[in-house]
Amino acid sequence: MPDNLPSDRTEFDFLGSIAVPAAALYGAQTARALANFRISGIPLSGYGSLLRSMASIKRAAVRANLRLGDMDPKVARAIEQACDEVIADGHAEHFPIDMFQGGAGTSTNMNMNEVLANRALQILGLALGRYDTVHPNDHVNRSQSTNDVYPTALRMAVRADARQLRRALEGLAEAFGRKSNEFEPILKLGRTQLQDAVPMTLGQEFGAFATTIREDILRLDEAARLLSEVNLGGTAIGTGIAADPSFRRLVLEELNAAGASLVPAENLIEASWDAGAFVTFSGMLKRVAVKLSKIANDLRLLSSGPRGGFGEIHLPQMQAGSSIMPGKVNPVIPEVVNQVAFQVIGQDMTVTMAAEAGQLQLNAMEPVIGFNLLWSLKLLRNAVDALSELCVSGIRADQEACKRHLDESTALATALIPTIGYDAASKLAKDSLRTGRSVRELYAEAGGRVDVLNALADAQSHSRGGRIR
Repeated sequence: MPDNLPSDRTEFDFLGSIAVPAAALYGAQTARALANFRISGIPLSGYGSLLRSMASIKRAAVRANLRLGDMDPKVARAIEQACDEVIADGHAEHFPIDMFQGGAGTSTNMNMNEVLANRALQILGLALGRYDTVHPNDHVNRSQSTNDVYPTALRMAVRADARQLRRALEGLAEAFGRKSNEFEPILKLGRTQLQDAVPMTLGQEFGAFATTIREDILRLDEAARLLSEVNLGGTAIGTGIAADPSFRRLVLEELNAAGASLVPAENLIEASWDAGAFVTFSGMLKRVAVKLSKIANDLRLLSSGPRGGFGEIHLPQMQAGSSIMPGKVNPVIPEVVNQVAFQVIGQDMTVTMAAEAGQLQLNAMEPVIGFNLLWSLKLLRNAVDALSELCVSGIRADQEACKRHLDESTALATALIPTIGYDAASKLAKDSLRTGRSVRELYAEAGGRVDVLNALADAQSHSRGGRIR
């Protein structure tokens, strides 16, 4: 900036005057929020889905107000252009406020209102802060309140980010499905409570991973649909005060014409404080996290070794595993998935407590609900992509280890129960443990046909859970 230009401009709100950086598109209320909320250091600009959702609502509101005859067409066009620019991820540097904030999201709403007003003034060729022509409240926020705009924007943002998580989960399910088909011929030992159980195939084990991920995709879709119901048009507490009675219908028409797929809440007063859909969705994210962590645990166990563990699969080697132990390679991708899962599970509790903290006609804790949901979605999406691309796709089976563990276990005795009965099979298992000899050897020594035993084991391992296509 040239030396002869001021570094700040002075703006006013009902609390008085405050300095704002001369080139900033935001105004007085954003400046106060920057001074008040130095909490996490995580700015609103880091959450593009929320910015795009809010700008989409403001654009729809301008169009609705124009249809109602409540907006100067010239001003409306300028605001609409400003909205389009934010929707295209423009002006992110002018959304610096902290994601943690008091005021039920008012600072976020006003940051958007001020940026859009000032950018509209630039488009009109006027100076920043000329709010007599384009006002953040009278024009950009017309017929709205933070209390209906902010929760609607959160719902839209969460649904948008959920679609990205869905795509990541689909990729992971496909990766497990490919490995299931690749590993289908490999017989191995199934385990319960970390003890030898019965024969299965490595393909079945990986097929189960694919199935559980696909189940979660369906549940995620169901939970996301609950977020389509919004209180937009209810303004402050759901009564619609300060808005034209037709505004609610028109603004949703405009949003849905742009692909939002929103429906009006049946009771706007209830919808103004109810965070139940957020709690349900957060619980779904927790479910995804729990399952991913379980799968990561299994991958770590199955790949343990290289000499002292199961060693039935080999994960891609991503980096050296120790600063002191030569040759050690750690399962770093499953480990980071575990850590993400723990974080998401904890954030679900935050969402739960914040939803419970609503009082009377509003829940003022929505900023922390929104932050945790959007952060959980981002963490899960990145973790799922890493697991799929950097781990699962490169897993190799150790067929010899799988065969050795099965042969040395008592699991084959279970396959003989239909042929020789439980008591005789139990004696075989006991003798195997006592002597260290395999069930196969002892059965052959007793006159049994080993080829029949092998066929039984193979047939029973394939009797449940076929190939994943």
